[in-house]
Amino acid sequence: MRIEQARQVARQWVLEEGAKLPGFGGAFLTGSVLWADPGDELAVSSDVDVMVVADPAAHIGHIGKFHYEGVLLEVSSMVAPRSVHDVLSDYHLAGSLHLPGLLADPTGRLSEIHRVVARDFAERPWVLARCTDAMDRVRGWINGIDESASVPTQVTSWLFGTGVTTHVLLVAGLRNPTVRRRYAAVRDLLAEHGRLEYHESLLDLLGCAHLSRAQVEGHLAMLEKVFDATAPLRVPDYRFDTDLSPVARPAAIDGTRELIAAGRHREAVFWLVATYARCLDKRALAGERGFEDGFGELLADLGVATPADRRRRADRVLAALPGLWQTATTLF
Repeated sequence: MRIEQARQVARQWVLEEGAKLPGFGGAFLTGSVLWADPGDELAVSSDVDVMVVADPAAHIGHIGKFHYEGVLLEVSSMVAPRSVHDVLSDYHLAGSLHLPGLLADPTGRLSEIHRVVARDFAERPWVLARCTDAMDRVRGWINGIDESASVPTQVTSWLFGTGVTTHVLLVAGLRNPTVRRRYAAVRDLLAEHGRLEYHESLLDLLGCAHLSRAQVEGHLAMLEKVFDATAPLRVPDYRFDTDLSPVARPAAIDGTRELIAAGRHREAVFWLVATYARCLDKRALAGERGFEDGFGELLADLGVATPADRRRRADRVLAALPGLWQTATTLF
């Protein structure tokens, strides 16, 4: 299926199903399918991200992943943006609303926002504002590490705090701040600017610069086992329940394998760790145990096996922020 066809399927779902949601106020595309060439093939490992705008009193929440007309959709919801300025300074919202991806706009408000955001998206003050937003998110994740929380929760805070460093650069380069492929995307950006050595420093912060393909493949094999044992469990209240379901396996597992096959095994580590941590979280909520040893081996390879290790690695991320900002300002 072509990207444009997949977008039309998303529009069909919005018009036929999404519009029936309580407090529905519109919808727009987000994610990689929005940024892709409409004529490209939709990868088997890709989903189509849809953001529904709804009245906050409706409490729609995160709907999650599901198949619709042969396309894997992931539907989330948000309250309507308060102002155009709020959108232009938010790197996720601006990244979505500066492109022509509106799926429904019953009030016309989203179209008005899109017009201004598309016009001003690349203006330097707004790029700086969005880079600042990303930097603040790095600090928020890192400073939010709670040593009394479960190991997967601690690791997730460290992991996303570290991983958002790539978003600072992608935002500066006016690129898609993608989730799963963020390290591969930032490598491409830095290569274009002759700064591949800085990519090595980002991988080093993640603890995977030294990992071999065989090591990463071994961890993926263990992740496959825990994913397949976790996918049948139903925990509807868990935010990532459908991300760890049978329909999501192509994105979670096959997408990681694609990166490894493309010679980007180190760039695949971020999503591998995120998915493993989420599997363990979901299993705990379902009252299930098992597979913790494999997670411990993965953490040991990354140098974050203990709370003290994670604190040291987190402090390294914070110490790297001035250099990260300096690099970002060379990209626009």
